[in-house]
Amino acid sequence: MTGDVGARERILRAAAELLAESGGAHVSTRAVCAAAGVGAPTLYHYFGDRDGLFEAVVEHGMAEYLAAKGAAPSTGDPVGDLRRGWDSHVGFGLANPAFYALIYGSTRPGRRPGATAEAYRMLLDLVEAVARAGRLTVPAETAAAMIHAASAGVTLHLIAGGGEQLDLDMAARTREAVLAAVTTTGAGPGEVSSLAAQAIALEAGLGSAEAGRLTAAEAAMLREWLRRLAA
Repeated sequence: MTGDVGARERILRAAAELLAESGGAHVSTRAVCAAAGVGAPTLYHYFGDRDGLFEAVVEHGMAEYLAAKGAAPSTGDPVGDLRRGWDSHVGFGLANPAFYALIYGSTRPGRRPGATAEAYRMLLDLVEAVARAGRLTVPAETAAAMIHAASAGVTLHLIAGGGEQLDLDMAARTREAVLAAVTTTGAGPGEVSSLAAQAIALEAGLGSAEAGRLTAAEAAMLREWLRRLAA
């Protein structure tokens, strides 16, 4: 077995390249080994099996994507940041269709892919910023779940359709429909000051402020009341 410290990186790079070129077809460990210039025992030493290898490929690729996404400065508008996040997600899927399908298109029942956990946390951060601004009409967890499900479904649909212009127009309309369902514009009288929006904003803003002023039981009770008002 090779002791080459660069073998793991070569295997990851080869697997990622073959996956990108595969068009969704099966990529074998034999092909990866040949492209990386290693034997099967080396691949199994680092990754255990094919599933372990491609989980590592996903983690590696997602880390690079999330680093770029996290470095983007705010637009100054929390809903605008949410809209840009949607477009970034869809754009990533269209630029890396086989990779995206591996992450989101082969989910096992009851198990969220580990590589998506950080992406979902970043989405929830964006949604909570909208909530703190008093512009969210449903609880943050509900809004994040709706946006996540819709953006993933749209992206997989676009990948299957080859990114045709008609589909791209549909994707933009879907984005706006989802955002309209969970946010307010803040332009109309009383929109931002609605009881539901205020309750959602207050819950999102509790954070560390509750730690020194409320007991755990009091905080839980307050959250329950706020969620009832939001509903």
